[in-house]
Amino acid sequence: MTGVRLLTIGQDEGEGRLDRWLKRRFPQLTQGAVEKMCRTGQLRVDGARAKASDRVVPGQTVRVPPLPEGEAEPRPRAEGISPADARMIQDSVLWKDDHIIVLNKPPGLPSQGGSGQGSRHVDGLAEALKFGYKDRPKLVHRLDKDTSGLLLLARTDRVARALSEALRHRLTRKVYWAVVAGVPNPKQGSIKFFLEKAAGHGRGGEGEKMICIHPAKAKDHPEAKRAQTDYFTLWFLGSRLAWMALEPVTGRTHQLRAHMAEIGHPVLGDGKYGGSDAHNAGDGWGASVGGDLSRKLHLHARRIGFEHPITKEYMTFTAPLPEHMARTWKALDWKEGDVPEDPFESIR
Repeated sequence: MTGVRLLTIGQDEGEGRLDRWLKRRFPQLTQGAVEKMCRTGQLRVDGARAKASDRVVPGQTVRVPPLPEGEAEPRPRAEGISPADARMIQDSVLWKDDHIIVLNKPPGLPSQGGSGQGSRHVDGLAEALKFGYKDRPKLVHRLDKDTSGLLLLARTDRVARALSEALRHRLTRKVYWAVVAGVPNPKQGSIKFFLEKAAGHGRGGEGEKMICIHPAKAKDHPEAKRAQTDYFTLWFLGSRLAWMALEPVTGRTHQLRAHMAEIGHPVLGDGKYGGSDAHNAGDGWGASVGGDLSRKLHLHARRIGFEHPITKEYMTFTAPLPEHMARTWKALDWKEGDVPEDPFESIR
């Protein structure tokens, strides 16, 4: 048995019924079990007895009585998925309600499968994210394999359609953090190169590369698509590297990586677009710090904001840095709290 727990309702959990809030935290609990805890006074809100139908709001404290060990940390079973992978993808969940799951995708995990990748990608592991629902959640957007951070999944078709529409009409705002070679000049601006897919494909579709086309030449490239990335320099180390906030106004494949490389500031660890410069080779921009920094891609979907399609509440989420980027921040003595979470908000 677990002990008594006092759980505070988070600001991002919204207002709702006590029983629904509790079953989101512990999906294996039956309605009967919740009713019994209320009836016997074991389940309390701010110290007072409560009914299952009572409304609860962020900031309130819920007393949860001891639960059997099997109910303390529910982990749904998923056929065909190893226990380690199920645990990994479930531990990546930052927040969930009856409609949406917000995931902090680890670097190195594809969003969707390609040739030869099997089922080890977010879409293939979604069976482990059902949490009592009949159907598995659905991806509504993607991140590159080596990009970490916030990813939205919808738990119903209705919500998937609504979130996809919000993304299509640019009603969802995303802010990425990156480390790039050198320091952009000016330190704040917009990149508006069109993007065109290069010919050829790599194994599993990973070899595709986007080519930047100057807007003045876009008419000569009918396949090129308009793209815009806003950037803001948050911090920099001399002229060697910079901590950037990037906002994709459009959402093209490899947009942030291709745009930053095009203006001469590739993302650290991006061998595809940055070449050796992105890996601190030789006596270049990272010569004095390269040995201390990971060679993995330093691009992280840090923050996302959107209107909840059901409650209509505007919600924002922030994802902690992956381990290799956290080590870089520590090596460079950069502090997350020293910069604005959304530097673009004040200039809109």
